[in-house]
Amino acid sequence: MKKIMWAISILSFVLTAIVLQFMPDSVPMHYDLAGNPDRWGSKYENFLFPVVILLLSLHWHLFTAHFEKKAAKASSEKERAEALSNAKVLKIVGISMAAMFTAMQGFILYSAYVEVSVNSAQAYVDIGKVSCILMGVMLIILGNYLPKTKKNHIAGLRVSWSMYNDITWRKSNRFGGTAMIIAGLCGIITTVFARSVIAVVLLLFYILAATVITLIYSHKVYVAELSKKDEC
Repeated sequence: MKKIMWAISILSFVLTAIVLQFMPDSVPMHYDLAGNPDRWGSKYENFLFPVVILLLSLHWHLFTAHFEKKAAKASSEKERAEALSNAKVLKIVGISMAAMFTAMQGFILYSAYVEVSVNSAQAYVDIGKVSCILMGVMLIILGNYLPKTKKNHIAGLRVSWSMYNDITWRKSNRFGGTAMIIAGLCGIITTVFARSVIAVVLLLFYILAATVITLIYSHKVYVAELSKKDEC
């Protein structure tokens, strides 16, 4: 899986290098809320996003390697299985992010290429809407894998309440995964019908709401576990 993540990340760099050969030196680099380009810059600035993608892939690669080493040094089969499970989840996270940002870079390059080709005064592709849809898809993917994480300090819902024991961790992350999926679905649906700016605001609201509700639920589970301990 790590090879897939790196392949996607490198693809964004190669794709950018190829497309820039067919673009003028100055291209639109930023747009206002109405979709009009409000800043032009060197076409080579487009390499910044692929560099960020590579750095993010390195980030997830190192965390994955941490859990793989932990699995190799595990003193029990349970500890080994948990470490490998977390490594797998982080690989999915890395692949999802690399794919989302690479797709976004593709749309950005395509839009810029068309705009300079036809001398358009507006963005050819609504990057805001594209970003919201891609983010919604990523939330759905990650929401499906979040419940598969085992208690750790790197991946998953990591607050004192969820980290209390295995039960609070499992219930908190299972609920959080479901909330993340719902937020992603709502984000995609509203993006189809709403304007770009509204879609971005709503997606951020869905993510915030999912986070707050999950934290409230996690605390509720934590309190319930404390009550069981007191009864014993």
